[in-house]
Amino acid sequence: MRSLIDIKELSLEEIDSLVNCALDIIENPAKYSEKCKGKKLATLFFEPSTRTRLSFEAAMYELGGNVLGFSEASSSSSAKGESVADTARMISCYADIIAMRHPKEGAPLVAAMNATIPVVNAGDGGHNHPTQTLADLLTIKRKKGRFDNLTIGLCGDLKFGRTVHSLIGAMSRYKNIKFVLISPVELKIPDYVKTEVLDKNGIEYVETTDLQGAMAELDVLYMTRVQKERFFNEEDYLRLKDSYILDLPKLQNAKSDLSIMHPLPRVNEISVKVDTDPRAHYFEQALNGKYMRMALILMLLGIK
Repeated sequence: MRSLIDIKELSLEEIDSLVNCALDIIENPAKYSEKCKGKKLATLFFEPSTRTRLSFEAAMYELGGNVLGFSEASSSSSAKGESVADTARMISCYADIIAMRHPKEGAPLVAAMNATIPVVNAGDGGHNHPTQTLADLLTIKRKKGRFDNLTIGLCGDLKFGRTVHSLIGAMSRYKNIKFVLISPVELKIPDYVKTEVLDKNGIEYVETTDLQGAMAELDVLYMTRVQKERFFNEEDYLRLKDSYILDLPKLQNAKSDLSIMHPLPRVNEISVKVDTDPRAHYFEQALNGKYMRMALILMLLGIK
């Protein structure tokens, strides 16, 4: 039995296998429609979610399985004080696989250590979000045709953005990757990401506060929102929330084949006028998340 808590737990060969499976699902959906017949996915969401929870549920239904679970902590026994460990052990009696989102870093790991079924980390605080990274990787593969020789701009909240941390961890294993880290000083990438991932792997990166100045060299621009729920005081949030807003004038110097990505939800960091630009791929990115979660469910349940 195997769980997925951190994207780095997957080898490059396993990522390639998952991507290829997802591409096959896109081409041949009927082939997969009964693969999880009789299987149940438990979605344990202790924190709000739209895309992640619904795409996990859609993934399981499209594989022919069923879904049970809850979408807020207040409707679970954690409101009565039940521990994550006990919840995981108990849910193992009812389901075949768990997808868990939790505001506390490490909670899905605790669940995985106590469950008797696979646990997928669907986001733990500001720490990790491996299935979003799988969605990101499939999007990059479908748009760029490769994972190497890319300059990737990451813009916005790089301090608390778990999707950013996971994507850096995944892409740092490929050849000739350069990161341009664009953020306010207060929301810079954490030092541990630089020392444990970027420096350790000899990855080229630059830190800047200038989105427009960095635009011309980017192959991928990954926008993120400034997350109100991660701030300790509203004053700091209000001061920083509109730091970077991507609009059409800012894209004038961008490459014609730039891929604009965003894990969503967006607030106002991408103008709606950008949505019709052929380089905007964030809604397709959300769809890709469903396909990659389908592939991951099959892998963790050991279904060929």
